[in-house]
Order: sequence, then C-alpha cells, then structure tokens
Amino acid sequence: MFEQPGCIWCEAWDREVGPIYPRTEEGRAAPLARHPLHGPLPEGLRLARPAGFTPTFVLAEDGTEVGRIEGYPGESFFWALLGGLIAARVPE
Repeated sequence: MFEQPGCIWCEAWDREVGPIYPRTEEGRAAPLARHPLHGPLPEGLRLARPAGFTPTFVLAEDGTEVGRIEGYPGESFFWALLGGLIAARVPE
C-alpha cells in the first residue's frame, strides 16, 4: 500500500478495512506492507509504473507487480477488486 500523510482515502481504508485485513483470506494471501508514496521503493520490488496517488495497492509476486488497485473505491468494491487480482494469480 502506497500512502501519504493526510490522505483521507487511506484513512477511510484504515478505518473500514485495516482492522480486519490481516484476519481475512485475502490478507493472508497478500500480506500488507505500507510504503510512503514519495519514498524509495523497497529493495527488490519492481513496479509496472510508479504509483501516482494514494492509496495505491500493488499486488506483487516474486518482487514483480502483477496487479494494482488505484484509489480506495469503498469497502465492498475493494474486496471484490482484490479478490479478482488474487484469483487471477492462483494456479488451476
């Protein structure tokens, strides 16, 4: 999750999703790591393109971006979008 201080959408995510995220199936499949929008990228992370605004949720596999959610569309849409990204990565 790329975030920055004062981001009201990050705060909304923190309120609505943050407390339960680590206890969900999605949270276990894609553990959350927080990064400042304007900070250096974590070592070994390769993005398809830079994050331009907050929040931006990047799903990475072996250090390479495989999907992202830009912005916070609300709790219901967030779970649906994240579930779709994760499902697309699960081998059949």
